[in-house]
Amino acid sequence: MNIKTRLLAIIISLLFLACSENKEIIIDDNLLIGNWSEVTYDGKKIILQRVYKLPDEQYGMTFKEEFPTFLERTSGFCGTPPLTFFTVEGTWKLQENRLKIYDANIHTIDNTEPMVLHAFSIISLTENELVLQRELTEQEKDHLELIHLYEEIQAIATSVVCSNGDDWLLTPYGSKACGGPQGFLAYHKSIDVSKFLKKIEVYNKLEDEFNKKWGIISTCDLPAKPIKVECSNGAPMLKY
Repeated sequence: MNIKTRLLAIIISLLFLACSENKEIIIDDNLLIGNWSEVTYDGKKIILQRVYKLPDEQYGMTFKEEFPTFLERTSGFCGTPPLTFFTVEGTWKLQENRLKIYDANIHTIDNTEPMVLHAFSIISLTENELVLQRELTEQEKDHLELIHLYEEIQAIATSVVCSNGDDWLLTPYGSKACGGPQGFLAYHKSIDVSKFLKKIEVYNKLEDEFNKKWGIISTCDLPAKPIKVECSNGAPMLKY
């Protein structure tokens, strides 16, 4: 075999290997049917074991063929003991190695499909073990955009050391789903006030759009308005 032939063989082998590595895993959805719990976390991965039935006081998932139905045994977002577990119902769809969990009772704004509760990539699936990697849903991506903008606003608002409360002003921020602001922020007179208030205006608009897009609900009470700002250890404190 001459040098050119050897090089051509190596290139073809490398291309074949690259294509093989990029190929998505095809999952047998029949293996997914059943109950999964005994969760462990490996950094980004969620590892579940097949169980006979979902435990009452632990996280777990059930996949059924009918409809197809999904059950999630969860304590919600609160991670502070004592935990109270409850069951969330939905539906599921598997496309190659991507798993989507839907809330069958809530639809997207254009009513084309139910709202996605969770999205996962299936890393591996055997008879007794399910390994998942969580993906951000579209709602979570929108929420992250809000969080990052709010962090920018907070960074500006706290960029000046508070030494005299009379040098600070107050502004409402946010947009509750039921109407009105989420609360109030203090900011120093020396910052670029126009730029700061413009960011808050953008944030308020984004939160209002987020609430409408995802059907967010809230209480209808209005937050109390502070009467002044006082300084404590260099930080502005709102006084009511």
